[in-house]
Amino acid sequence: MATQRHYYQPTAHPMNMPSKAPAPASMYPISRVPGSPPDYSDASTTAGSRSSGGLTFSSVGGADYDTSSTSYAGVDVVDVLSDRIQHAFDPTPLDRGVAKQAQSSGHLNAKQRELLELQALAQRRLKGVRANFAEGVKTARETKRDLEWTQKRVSTLKSKAEKAHPDEYRRAAKKYTLDQY
Repeated sequence: MATQRHYYQPTAHPMNMPSKAPAPASMYPISRVPGSPPDYSDASTTAGSRSSGGLTFSSVGGADYDTSSTSYAGVDVVDVLSDRIQHAFDPTPLDRGVAKQAQSSGHLNAKQRELLELQALAQRRLKGVRANFAEGVKTARETKRDLEWTQKRVSTLKSKAEKAHPDEYRRAAKKYTLDQY
């Protein structure tokens, strides 16, 4: 009995790559390795070639990778990318914005503290004004009470004087008449 094995062979799909920003060719390398990319093939086995997942790397008639002195073996990709990012991004406007934001925040905090101090001062003054007003109301009530007591006393004395000395009271009333208002 023979068993058959089926292997999954993924097909190669074209892949869109974003284009690089234009830069002088002398400054940044476009490719580390001169030569053509590997050929894509649907065939899984070809004479004289190696196959891996649909990609065929041919050694017959193809261009071998050049390892001569013209290659960029000494170039560090991280350094190159870091340099490009540093030259592409200018942090000065961001630094100015952060400094301005810090200044604005400092001014806002100072004004907030000043406002809180003024609010506390206003509350202290309001307490003083309320105490003065309450004292004034108390004094006004006492004065009103004293005036009412004095009015009663004067009325009582007037009525007693009128009853005790009616003739003298009439003469004095004519001589010293007070306008009623």
